[in-house]
Amino acid sequence: MNRKHIVCYGDSNTWGYCAATGGRYEDDARWTRLLQEQLGEGYLVAEEGVCGRTTVFEDPLNEGLCGFAHLATALNTHSPLDLLVVMLGTNDCKQRYSATAQNIADGLARLVTRAKQLPVWAGEPKVLIVAPIMIDSRVHQVPRVGQEMGEGCVEKSRLLPALMEQTARDTGCEFMDCNPYVQPGEADWMHFDAASQARFALALEAKIRVLLSGRS
Repeated sequence: MNRKHIVCYGDSNTWGYCAATGGRYEDDARWTRLLQEQLGEGYLVAEEGVCGRTTVFEDPLNEGLCGFAHLATALNTHSPLDLLVVMLGTNDCKQRYSATAQNIADGLARLVTRAKQLPVWAGEPKVLIVAPIMIDSRVHQVPRVGQEMGEGCVEKSRLLPALMEQTARDTGCEFMDCNPYVQPGEADWMHFDAASQARFALALEAKIRVLLSGRS
């Protein structure tokens, strides 16, 4: 069977981090796996999520989290591709990167531009930028998380959907905002809660079917 190959490239919300347990949602509960189930056998969905991943910034405290640096390897692993779904930007809001919301959007533009240039595509490159969940201000009520993210993270995250929509227009990508379909869990106020997994998977499935309709 000639399946349509989709890579979901993101951070902890793509990996499936469950803030309530500090671990990972079960295989059959993560949005990536639900998406695969809903799309069916004609599609192959690859999970490429890493906790802490950024768009283009090197983390001075942790190794291997720069999305740009690992992009080519990840996409070549799953080539040939029909669609790349990118949902990044939350970790870029950390105070230690000293990045503005516009800097984050510019980093995303650099990443998706490079993705489209790579020789990994089954046809014309098709990239879907998904604006990540906005961080709730109550994140600072959870000391370990608030301290990790630092000051300004909430405000920057709230600016990202509009900036990323413009980035999608500027780079010839598709766009989707996850925020109408998800909400953060109360354990840390920045990761998808359990109910959000299914809602987001359903919305993304509908978007993907439109984007890939007619592509063999």
